[in-house]
Amino acid sequence: MSQHEQLELIWQEVLNIMASELAKPSFDAWIKDSRPVHFEGNVLFVELPNEFTRDWVDARYAAPLRKTLRHVVNKEWDLKLVIPSGVKPVTDAAKPQAPQDAEPTTESPSQAPSSSESPNQEQISSVLNPRYTFDTFVVGNSNRFAHAASLAVAEAPAKAYNPLFLYGGVGLGKTHLMHAIGHLALQRDPSINVVYVTSETFTNDLITAIGKKSMVEFRNKYRNVDVLLIDDIQFVAGKESTQEEFFHTFNALYEANRQLVISSDRPPKEIPTLEERLRSRFEWGLITDIQPPDLETRIAILKKKADMENYRVDPEVLGYIATHIQSNIRELEGAFIRVVAYANLNNRPVDIETATDALKDLIHPPKNRPITIDLIQTVVANHYGIKVTEMKSKKRTKNIAFPRQVAMFLARELTDSSLPQVGAEFGGRDHTTVIHACEKIQTAMKMDPALQMTIRELIDAIHQSS
Repeated sequence: MSQHEQLELIWQEVLNIMASELAKPSFDAWIKDSRPVHFEGNVLFVELPNEFTRDWVDARYAAPLRKTLRHVVNKEWDLKLVIPSGVKPVTDAAKPQAPQDAEPTTESPSQAPSSSESPNQEQISSVLNPRYTFDTFVVGNSNRFAHAASLAVAEAPAKAYNPLFLYGGVGLGKTHLMHAIGHLALQRDPSINVVYVTSETFTNDLITAIGKKSMVEFRNKYRNVDVLLIDDIQFVAGKESTQEEFFHTFNALYEANRQLVISSDRPPKEIPTLEERLRSRFEWGLITDIQPPDLETRIAILKKKADMENYRVDPEVLGYIATHIQSNIRELEGAFIRVVAYANLNNRPVDIETATDALKDLIHPPKNRPITIDLIQTVVANHYGIKVTEMKSKKRTKNIAFPRQVAMFLARELTDSSLPQVGAEFGGRDHTTVIHACEKIQTAMKMDPALQMTIRELIDAIHQSS
């Protein structure tokens, strides 16, 4: 047996022990993908997939890993965590910070306190969806970083990333991760106070409090929590009173070292009419996006759904659904439910023929009307919170010029209009202006994943409106 094979056996035994001592989500996210790569002197070099994971494991789990390793080999071996050569390092702002006063945990799920031991958990868990946990979240390349960051926050609230800002399109898993954070944080410490609300609920509570002159109760509710999860924050844009109150709520919680987790359909810098002081605070912590899932992840999501619902579905059917429904997870699961329901109602097997019939309206929708530059201008203007007339005007301020360039780029991508025709629709601009706009957006998209997502969302919105 070679030395590497011996190291593999030793490390597998270490993993088996750690798996029995750690909560499954923690083990799967941080430890499971580690592997021994080298042994020198008395040091075992263990590789982790990226710098983010390496730094978090080093901060939280290096000591128990080292202790377990020495127990397995019965020698005073040391441990060195490394990453593969060629892996792009993360920025300092995105690196996990070692908790100042939290010890590494080796508590297994069976050892966690039950909900019956804390009335607070029973009260708060009623607003958390029991289906949205880390165990039911399918991790893929499109959401791996967001999942890891969320797990880090749940394991050490207000010690890893504060605030954590999740953004992505509709139905990609932001809400799932927020609920999962709440569940795991409560499982680890049932005495804490976790509140999950949408920004709409926050606004409605504020309006009710103002009407009933009960602002003290409102502030007590939102400022005396340990973990505040605010979903769809983009909807506070333009609501001055809501932004004012949330600004003070944010400050109160942050200064008290309480965890804030915020979600949006776009990054802070792209939320129109959001106050600059709020935008800057959202950028204090970690901002991470969730992209649409790739084919393999979509198939894995459907398999997980089938297992949870106890449905026996041919993998070929899952592949068919995943291949044709690509937009988001919500529509993907909706298509799956539609196929199963169609089969049950018509007493048919869940096969490719049944799936084709059930999804024919989704996969082959009626032909839409042609996309026009007017439609593109309207969709882009609505997205950026400006008027179409401003887009056609001579204004050159950044908040007008950039949306105009985006619209010009999309006009070239989605219509057959020539450069002069596109320029004419934007206030009679020269064709060279259109060329410059297209080149600028193409270059920016290569450097900015957030802009890539925005362009995809705008294209989807344009197709849906046509």
